[in-house]
Amino acid sequence: MAAGVKLHRTVGVKVGPGNGVQVGGGAPIVVQSMTMTDTADARATAQQCIELAEAGSELVRVTVNLPEAAAAVPEIKQRMLDAGCTAPLIGDFHYNGHILLTKYPDCARALDKYRINPGNVGTGARRDEQFSTICHVAVHNGKPVRIGVNGGSLNQELVVTKMQENTDRSLGKSSEEIINECMVLSAIESTALAIDNGLRRDQIIISCKTSRPRDLISVYRTLARATDQPLHLGLTEAGMGTKGLVWSASAMGVLLNEGIGDTIRVSLTPRPGGDRREEVYAACELLQALGLRSFSPSVTACPGCGRTTSTTFQELAERIQGYVREKMPEWKATREGVENMTLAVMGCVVNGPGESKAASIGISLPGTGEEPSCPVYIDGRRVTTLRGTYDELAAAFQRLVDDYVEHSYARR
Repeated sequence: MAAGVKLHRTVGVKVGPGNGVQVGGGAPIVVQSMTMTDTADARATAQQCIELAEAGSELVRVTVNLPEAAAAVPEIKQRMLDAGCTAPLIGDFHYNGHILLTKYPDCARALDKYRINPGNVGTGARRDEQFSTICHVAVHNGKPVRIGVNGGSLNQELVVTKMQENTDRSLGKSSEEIINECMVLSAIESTALAIDNGLRRDQIIISCKTSRPRDLISVYRTLARATDQPLHLGLTEAGMGTKGLVWSASAMGVLLNEGIGDTIRVSLTPRPGGDRREEVYAACELLQALGLRSFSPSVTACPGCGRTTSTTFQELAERIQGYVREKMPEWKATREGVENMTLAVMGCVVNGPGESKAASIGISLPGTGEEPSCPVYIDGRRVTTLRGTYDELAAAFQRLVDDYVEHSYARR
């Protein structure tokens, strides 16, 4: 653990009406995601918000970049509510937030939180003026804000000043060190300005995002020492697929394990036509892997080797993982504690029985040359042996999972 880092943000921020979602102040870490639809398309954006929330996203953010997008926000919010989706809706503002929030008061009221990037809210005297305008709208509507600093859109006036200071005083700092220092300074100074403009400390969340894992770790360790405000954590522009997952986990895993981070987002680049929910699943899995939250039953599966030349165990593991995700919105609403269930789909006798016994419910498939039978273990006891084609095995095991949920988790 980094010396001096405080494990819990003492300030808590409530996002959303009523009980809302608590961020910081000792509350569980919250998962956030962002839509990639055209916000002006209220129907498509609301549908993606609902899908992200059902996947486990507890806060959903949309870009509000144009008048048409601002005008669509109230309808998006209403469509979410009509579908029973109460996830707080966050508006992401860059460049023209002071204009849109002022000209579209229904948008300002419908959103549950505003994100402000102090690096592109304006320049010179206009920067403070336009930043203050957004703060005043937030105060008027009783909304929290996130002051979200990004390494890629940092206040260049601040950077130039610090670069010149480094030269004039022969401080010997690298450009990366100066950028990191400027990110933290921008966040702290902007927070002070927000408070001067009437926002309470319990209305402010801070983030300082960069795309490099080691810089992110350094920046957030410094930020955690400098403030008790809740911190939104994420590696921005993480990338696609394996790269995005590994880079995000390598940085955020270190910080989360040190107690740094109150909301998180895994900023994955989806494949064309890909599933935006993957970033939600990744964030949930990261928190679950660290033992910080439980969102969904976990599926243990072996990686395969020369003993598992059949693809049956892989296909079954994928099918069960998909089935769990499909059922979770229903289970979450009706079954107390089901997110703590564990499943195992194993491919041979080496670790199969042991891992299956350790799971709530597990199946050990035969490896190459093994007897064509599949023992099933429930809570450590062997209860049956399945045989048959892949479809028969999958259907039978799925029924056993349903039966386990029915009898092991009380209805809410």
